Amino acid sequence: MAVAKKKATPKKVTKKAAPKKKVVAKKKTTKKAAPKKKAVAKKTTAKKRTVAKKATTTRKATARKATSRKKPAARKTTTRKAATKRKPAKKAKTKRKPNAAFMRPMTLSEALGAVVGHKPIPRTEVTKKIWIYIKKNKLQDAINRRMINADEKLKKVFGGKKKVSMFEMTKLISKHMK
Repeated sequence: MAVAKKKATPKKVTKKAAPKKKVVAKKKTTKKAAPKKKAVAKKTTAKKRTVAKKATTTRKATARKATSRKKPAARKTTTRKAATKRKPAKKAKTKRKPNAAFMRPMTLSEALGAVVGHKPIPRTEVTKKIWIYIKKNKLQDAINRRMINADEKLKKVFGGKKKVSMFEMTKLISKHMK
């Protein structure tokens, strides 16, 4: 009887581990991340928003399609009752009526009558005629167009002033009308 020899198992060779290097921990400058629960909650609300937007746009699109598919209703014959229900046609726009106070003829003083004329005329016409006189005689200042250089006739109307502004002119003219 032969005894079987056991095979010798080779011993495992273990490698010596290399000496570990010291790792220096670096300080993190970034902020801590928010907890995952909150981030998940934000994602779900964002998803809900996009789903809601899509739903409203699809509703609008289907509403448009539905209205475009409708056929026009058959024209009904009009009866006297239907004719009475109709609204009257819009009136054509009329010109504004002038205010009676502006259109009332005013009596003018002798100084103003020398420039405009001695007939009683409305305020609006007085202003127009004064401007015609100013432009005809080139009494508007060349540099500052708001100013009016008065001649002998206008000096009497303006109370002896040589230069008067447009706005002051109307005030001074109103004193010569009754």
